[in-house]
Amino acid sequence: MNAHYDVIVVGSGAGGGTLVRRLAPSGKRILLLERGDWLPREPQNWLAQDVFVDNRYVSADTWYDDRGKPFQPQVHYFVGGATKLYGAALYRLREQDFAELRHHDGLSPAWPIGYDELEPYYTQAEQLYEVHGARGEDPTEPPASADYPFAPVSHEPRIQQLADDLAAEGLHPFHAPCGVRLDERRRAFSACVRCPDCDGFPCLVHAKSDAELMSVRPALEHETVTLLTGAQALRLETDASGRVVTGVVVAGQEGVETFTADIVVVSCGAANTAKLLLASANDRHPAGLGNGSDQLGRNYMFHASTAVLALSREENPTVFQKTLGVNDFYFGTDDFPYPMGNIQMVGKSQAPMFRGEKPVETLLAPKWSLEDVARHAVDFWLSTEDLPRPDNRVTVRDDGAIRLTYTANNGEAKQQLYRRLKSMLGRLGMHDGHLLPRHAYLKNDIPVAGCAHQAGTARFGTDPDSSVLDRDCRAHELDNLYVVDTSFFPSIGAVNPALTAMANALRVGDHLLARLGAAVGEPARAA
Repeated sequence: MNAHYDVIVVGSGAGGGTLVRRLAPSGKRILLLERGDWLPREPQNWLAQDVFVDNRYVSADTWYDDRGKPFQPQVHYFVGGATKLYGAALYRLREQDFAELRHHDGLSPAWPIGYDELEPYYTQAEQLYEVHGARGEDPTEPPASADYPFAPVSHEPRIQQLADDLAAEGLHPFHAPCGVRLDERRRAFSACVRCPDCDGFPCLVHAKSDAELMSVRPALEHETVTLLTGAQALRLETDASGRVVTGVVVAGQEGVETFTADIVVVSCGAANTAKLLLASANDRHPAGLGNGSDQLGRNYMFHASTAVLALSREENPTVFQKTLGVNDFYFGTDDFPYPMGNIQMVGKSQAPMFRGEKPVETLLAPKWSLEDVARHAVDFWLSTEDLPRPDNRVTVRDDGAIRLTYTANNGEAKQQLYRRLKSMLGRLGMHDGHLLPRHAYLKNDIPVAGCAHQAGTARFGTDPDSSVLDRDCRAHELDNLYVVDTSFFPSIGAVNPALTAMANALRVGDHLLARLGAAVGEPARAA
């Protein structure tokens, strides 16, 4: 295991896993480091009690807020990273998201690349991750060079009725882009009809288009690719000049080892990538590796999101609920001319998710049991853009733990989006005025604990004084260090960031292939 590699990639999620898939056919020696293990396929994958109440798959990290209060972040360390438990909602950022946008609370900065540069890679990522969707339904949809590779996942009856009711309101509901391996003809997920939902659950039958299934496993079919699990990167070492990363120090099953490569790519998630680079400070990089701009760890973003449920007058027997989205309020309205964000469905409520809580559902409808609430629940996820703020940041405590300092912003836009949904409930077949918080979804009073959409701690840009990475996601101050998770985002938009991370990993992958003198081409579609 101490051989020298052409490329070391730290982290196997949406960014790192996709990048390795891109590089694998080149014949270059690649080492993929993953601090977690393979997520076990077991009956508990589909049990809400185990997943949402007992936190069976939440990793045992402790982070601290700016007051020193400990909390457990909702992070998942497995082969495939956070995609093992994501909802597989694979949206493109809107074209305008790449430009400077004025929000109620300030400006969202422009990206150093335009949508047009990333568009071919969005198309390739949709093919690689077998995305189901329909062009032309969403009025904010950016231009695309190809159709989705698969037809949209059809709405189940209650969600179809919701779509019809939204359309009657003058809105434009659309089929949400889903990364699932679905045979629509049999309405079966990999021939299984017992799947509880993708959102928040591991997939027992490998029917979810996650990074393990669609990228890591195919990459490992190439004999030049090596995966090392249970391998946590502790720090990166450089040569005396500070310009070249010479080693990745790893705590693994065999103790602490150092691995070397010509190119090192970090993809640990926005908080842990910042932690690794900050912990790698040395004489040439006293504030952290590549942190001459003092931007490393800053501008932490994670979406201003709200998970809520409405109580349908009729029962909602939907199994797979995440098939619908609404973006009519994404860029604002005449009476609120600022971006508000995205409305989509979240995984269907199940009674065990409410256990151990003081559910306001039973206070508003006291004659109903938790099972009744779940049967009538229609669940929504509202996302508003979180604006980058330098003081929202990741730092590292003396004991090596992450300290996350965060103050919420853009709250008025978030409330405006919430009020618009709430005002329509009576006309959507719901109980008027009752939008109830999904306490069980985030499971923590500290808002930053629900950090699935974290981004921004190593932003890319053209100015080394205001960014950490260049437009190719290479650290300005180092010749061979790259970052391909969502740390590179200068802004986060208001849709799920996974597809953008995947598309950018393919883009950076082509840059690295050219640098390595290997052939550049489209990745093969996953089997």
